[in-house]
Amino acid sequence: MSRPEDSPWAVSVAQVSTRAGQSTRVDRDFPTPEGIGDQVVGIPAGTPVHVEGNIDSLVDGLLLQAHISVPLKTECTRCLRPVDTSIQDDPVVFFPYKDPEPEPTHGKEEILAEQEEASGQTYPLARGGAFMDLEALLRDTLVEALPLQPLCRPDCRGLCPQCGMDLNDHPDHHHEIMDDRWAALEGLKQRLEQEENPGNDGQTGE
Repeated sequence: MSRPEDSPWAVSVAQVSTRAGQSTRVDRDFPTPEGIGDQVVGIPAGTPVHVEGNIDSLVDGLLLQAHISVPLKTECTRCLRPVDTSIQDDPVVFFPYKDPEPEPTHGKEEILAEQEEASGQTYPLARGGAFMDLEALLRDTLVEALPLQPLCRPDCRGLCPQCGMDLNDHPDHHHEIMDDRWAALEGLKQRLEQEENPGNDGQTGE
């Protein structure tokens, strides 16, 4: 059975979880969890995710304020060019302690509610508050931050819908497209012209 401290996403927080008012920093790479996106827009499992930030000990838990960055290789959804970019996010999350008291006091409830409202997300601590596991946080943050339609640039012109030519390289490229509603009239016009000039079949007589 694996131990919480053996997780590649574990951060030891025992030194700050013993008393409110203490702080420590986290500044290291963690592996990207599995299941982030798909083959078109996604981050392969194991890709290094850099997490840098502060862990502050509060009355009822630990508050993590961090900056997360990870490289993202995908393709433009308009012109299919490769896109090398990165995902950047600044989560603020709360890791509450497991209160040994059966019913916390009203004051603690108010503090916890304020902390949860400020952070927006909560995650459990492991080993009685000795370890903070960031796997769930990284998964939630990266999935939410994935671009739905990545672009090589905001004004990408995309591909020609008729021939697939890259319109970024050929901005003046276009096709003469006849409205299907006029195609029948064009055919009728050609037949009438042939009837009016039956001898003019494209060949010259002697």
